[in-house]
Amino acid sequence: MMFVTTTGYIVSVIGPYLCNSKNNDAKILNSIFKNNLEKIKEWFDKDDVVVVDRGFRDSIDLLEEFGIQTKMPSFLKRNEKQLSVEDGNTTRLVTKVRWVVESVNGRIKQWRLLDKVLPNSLIPYAGEYTRFVSAICNKYRPPLNAGNETDDLLLGTKMLHMSKKKNELMERVSNENLHSRSGRWQKIDGNDSVEDFPKLSEEDIRDITLGVYQVKLAKSYTEEHLENDDYYEVMQQGHQLIRVRMASRHTSSKTHNLWITYDDCCIKIGTVLARPVLELLVLVVIFRQLYGF
Repeated sequence: MMFVTTTGYIVSVIGPYLCNSKNNDAKILNSIFKNNLEKIKEWFDKDDVVVVDRGFRDSIDLLEEFGIQTKMPSFLKRNEKQLSVEDGNTTRLVTKVRWVVESVNGRIKQWRLLDKVLPNSLIPYAGEYTRFVSAICNKYRPPLNAGNETDDLLLGTKMLHMSKKKNELMERVSNENLHSRSGRWQKIDGNDSVEDFPKLSEEDIRDITLGVYQVKLAKSYTEEHLENDDYYEVMQQGHQLIRVRMASRHTSSKTHNLWITYDDCCIKIGTVLARPVLELLVLVVIFRQLYGF
């Protein structure tokens, strides 16, 4: 199990652990704290925040006993098809911080030995190899997030403010029953985008997405669509209101419907009957216009 900071610095690598039904993420973390491995309890002060994914839900109570606050993506409630606006925004706040963990894992897997399944003969050395690679990354790779304190505070304040705003477009789609209206779908590419859709610079895009994570994700997502002969389809559903149909990132048989309203300078996004992939949809449309792929 790997512990990293918000800059991508690897604090510790503990393990490896046997992969079976008795060793899920939560049980491993609970064992580490209960046995105080590497004196882990001394790493934290009261009210420190630990960001985890949903696999650690059974560790929340234990961490709170030690005075540690936890932040975790929200779960779908019974009979829900998508997260509510509030839960969706809370999840995005967590993801905005936690993406560093996935990027660190990606760095580790750039090493040839660790980018594949290890043979059984190397299992006893897996933890040591991973710690060697982690130390090298800490020493020679730049921080994943090297922002300054002032900019980080401004960004955090903006994110918290935006997370509390109502999704007026989603309410409009629901109230006007736009998801059941028929119309003509049109495949979209760099040559026939919506004519009056605002042209934005990369700086504008980063301002919408509050960082670079979705910017990097959008390009690979679009390339994957093109490789599979999938296309983004758009339907005009009113003045400066478009509906977009796109394939799911995770399930090939699923498609999502998303709505975008815009004017000469602003964009608003809403989702109905779809996963809340707001920033990604904006980037898909804009990248088509900026780069024509």
